[in-house]
Amino acid sequence: MEKTTKRSNKATMSKTHENDSRLEEFFHDELKDIYWAEKHLVKTLPKMAKAATAQDLKTAITDHLEVTKGHVTRLEQVFESLNQKPQAKKCEAMEGITKEGESIIEDTEDGTSTRDVGIILACQKVEHYEIATYGGLAQLAKTLGYEDAAGILTKTLAEEKEADKGLTELAENTVNEQAHAE
Repeated sequence: MEKTTKRSNKATMSKTHENDSRLEEFFHDELKDIYWAEKHLVKTLPKMAKAATAQDLKTAITDHLEVTKGHVTRLEQVFESLNQKPQAKKCEAMEGITKEGESIIEDTEDGTSTRDVGIILACQKVEHYEIATYGGLAQLAKTLGYEDAAGILTKTLAEEKEADKGLTELAENTVNEQAHAE
């Protein structure tokens, strides 16, 4: 009877280790994905700021560009905390969201508040993707026992939520009404 229990425990431990390995692999893969996404945003945000009409929106995007550069650095710290070299893997979702943002710019008239409304919407789609990703990654890091990584990811999550809140306030307080009056 005892031999069966030992074999059973060994099989359970092996299965648990296999699940942890898959979970860790998934976690690392998602880190590579968001790392690519943040680096891509560093290239994309200046285009959005240039296309914006409202100075408040230009400033918000430019300010968030600097924050985004910090996110890239923070992700590099996460990789370092895991004893891994920072590596990017193309994020199809972020590529799609930013292409949609480019389409909004192309499909709206230059110098209009309607374009600004579209830019805010596109930026919020980016923020919501990042909020979902960082929230999931922070929780996963905790589950895997990566407390340093979890702390770093949680800090970035808070900044993404703050950016989204700022975009909502900008839309509610000025841009949407200006577009409605055009």
